[in-house]
Amino acid sequence: MNEPVTVSFDLANILTRIEDKLDSNYKELSQKLDKQSEEIGDIKVKLTAVDTDVKNLKEDVREMKIVQNTLVKEVSDLKGFRSLILPLIVGGFSAVIGGIVTAIFRLPTLLLKP
Repeated sequence: MNEPVTVSFDLANILTRIEDKLDSNYKELSQKLDKQSEEIGDIKVKLTAVDTDVKNLKEDVREMKIVQNTLVKEVSDLKGFRSLILPLIVGGFSAVIGGIVTAIFRLPTLLLKP
């Protein structure tokens, strides 16, 4: 049971194989990390683009709100103008009709004057 273990390979050869395997694993890991680093860089670029788009959308919404507020004000001004213009039009018609009626009643007296 206590037999000594014998290795039939050269120790230098075994160490070289271990070193090669470690180098291979390191290269694979390094390549994977490089890929992930590139992907993270791409994600950062895309996030920057999205952030820029969101800022542009915020500015567009602000501009739309300004335009909306301006339109609301202008519409309310037009409503006020409409309520002002209607009495002016009615008054103008009344004055014209009054002038015509007055002219009709005065016409006979003007025609009869010697």
